[in-house]
Amino acid sequence: MRTTDHMFCFAHRGYPKRATENTLQAITHALEFDIDGVEIDVWNVGGELIVKHDRRLGRLLAGQELLTELAPEVLRKRLLPGGEQVPTLREVLELVGNNVQLNIELKGPNCAALAAREIEAYVRDNGATYEQYILSSFDHRQVYDCLKLIPEVRRGVLIDGVPLDLAASAEPLQAYSLHLSMDFVCAEMVDDGHRRGLKTYVFTVNNPHDLHLVAAMGADGVFTDEPQLIMDYNATKTAEMLVQQIQPSSDDVQQP
Repeated sequence: MRTTDHMFCFAHRGYPKRATENTLQAITHALEFDIDGVEIDVWNVGGELIVKHDRRLGRLLAGQELLTELAPEVLRKRLLPGGEQVPTLREVLELVGNNVQLNIELKGPNCAALAAREIEAYVRDNGATYEQYILSSFDHRQVYDCLKLIPEVRRGVLIDGVPLDLAASAEPLQAYSLHLSMDFVCAEMVDDGHRRGLKTYVFTVNNPHDLHLVAAMGADGVFTDEPQLIMDYNATKTAEMLVQQIQPSSDDVQQP
């Protein structure tokens, strides 16, 4: 179970309601809040890690090609809504700095070695700490690659379902956290994760009812498109705790 009422808040792809998702502008807007972390998605595009969610163009960028069919310089010439370029992982590392945790989700194949190289170089050149980062993926083979390549960085195991063995898949990966889908999260998964020493984070939580539901299960945090929702929840819980602390207990009340 969570040891405090604070719900860890990852801004999902930055703040997509204020700027195009996974852009430097969206991340900048997210950092204006008292968030705990930022989540981004990366693909290996021509040997460079590009921050983008979809495997194919068409939703936010003109075209129908697969990301992996393009050279990175060609992809970055196609501007996103708002006029921004698709950022690189290095640009996000530099923007986030030491401010919050950064969860880097490996979306496509062959990302692990590039992610390890980028993080190692940034930590070496900027005095950052490995503990600031989480490398996560639905591709557990790449999570395992991260364990071998850069064991200093925390690993997150993404699960979109309820496996028969619950959170057992996280153990051979020596994972730090279990990332569970809101569509499938259940108390059994959260509890099993905690029994195995894992943090449990739920994606993507944008509804107050869903937030209270996962909090009641004991989840440690959420990925959200609505950072203000989590800020308000944490503020309310802090206020309730302060009220409880200042209210006298029955033993403190003097009897006439």
